[in-house]
Amino acid sequence: MTAASGRTGRPPLTEERKAEIRLGIARAAVDLFVGQGVAATTGEQIGRAVGVSARTVWRYFPSKEACVRPLFEAGIEEIAGCLRAWRPGRPLAEVLTRAVPADSRLVAGPDRATIGALVRLTRDEPGLRAVWLQSYDAAEPAFARALAERAGVSADELGPTVQAAMFNAALRAAIEHYAWRIDEEDTDATTAETELTATLSSALTLVASGLA
Repeated sequence: MTAASGRTGRPPLTEERKAEIRLGIARAAVDLFVGQGVAATTGEQIGRAVGVSARTVWRYFPSKEACVRPLFEAGIEEIAGCLRAWRPGRPLAEVLTRAVPADSRLVAGPDRATIGALVRLTRDEPGLRAVWLQSYDAAEPAFARALAERAGVSADELGPTVQAAMFNAALRAAIEHYAWRIDEEDTDATTAETELTATLSSALTLVASGLA
């Protein structure tokens, strides 16, 4: 008598499929948070909106607020790539004019108005605020590496680290300024796009001019 050697049960999920599930959960969580508030949203509701169990939601994320992190962190590598390609003598704002309009940091999954509403929620929801800030913590080393590569120096040097911190802070401040002041329900998409681009440009110009 021989033992069965074949593997039984469902095949393991691919990394691509896992990423799809994470993004689906993130999109559902955003819609629920914006539509009914964070406190009223449960893991069961998020899972039901995606077609998975609450157990699956918690397998991917430690809390309901953490579910939106993939959307906050999407686009980091695209922006880092723009920083690497930033040409000497060109305005820093040009880095974002190409990256942000198509950048999934704001528009992946839900539309820009929905993500703008989510950013506004971070103002009064400590759990969401923590996730929002953690996404920028994750971005800063990537930006430092990109700036170091552009300059041909080690990423451990102080210069790229400080530059990345300034760039990252300006990016967050600009997005928050835009999200907290614009009424997207009364603003068409083209105007909102122009407003966001102008806000980012102004923030990065301030960074480039320094603190003098």
